[in-house]
Amino acid sequence: MAIAAHDANLHGAIAGKPIEYQDPHQAVKILGFWLFLATDMLLFGCLFATYLVLRTHTDGGPTASQLFDVPGFAAETIILLTSSFTGGLATLSMRNGNKKGVMAWIIVTILLGLAFVGLEVNEFITYASHGATMQRSAFLSSFFTLVGTHGSHVTLGIIWMFSILMQVKKRGITPETARKIFIVNLYWHFLDVVWVFIFTIVYLSGVVM
Repeated sequence: MAIAAHDANLHGAIAGKPIEYQDPHQAVKILGFWLFLATDMLLFGCLFATYLVLRTHTDGGPTASQLFDVPGFAAETIILLTSSFTGGLATLSMRNGNKKGVMAWIIVTILLGLAFVGLEVNEFITYASHGATMQRSAFLSSFFTLVGTHGSHVTLGIIWMFSILMQVKKRGITPETARKIFIVNLYWHFLDVVWVFIFTIVYLSGVVM
């Protein structure tokens, strides 16, 4: 299996195409995933627009500057951006035919993702303990919806990565598993981009309001 994966990878290098694009069926599925990301971008665009409209509607409740903790969301940002880097290393290892490298970097990415989700859950619990729940104001409803939707996407990505990890362990690097590794990391990079906007529009602008 390892020899077959190496041969496929070598053939990809000669043909000028990465292994995940060698099989036309896999290439079509990658295109389909790009279309999915476009629709997901529209979803987040709507959530961001809603938040921008409602962020000042606190109804006498906690404001963003009173709630947001700079070290907390800074730590979340560093962890998620680092996980995007390790995910990229998994893709690089995949294209080099390095099965162990792929598995190692996916595991690191999963652990960083779990750390991010853990910090976000703790953040939500802390806010709720101070009475800042979704029902308290329009601002909090839009905040929890936007950030929670992103968090649920991250959780899905962690489960997805674990599933692919098991497939790589069993089957090695093939055009099919290579395509799955590529698109899950594409998805993960997309979530990083969304988080950069959350970091800027929600948290940074919130602490200076």
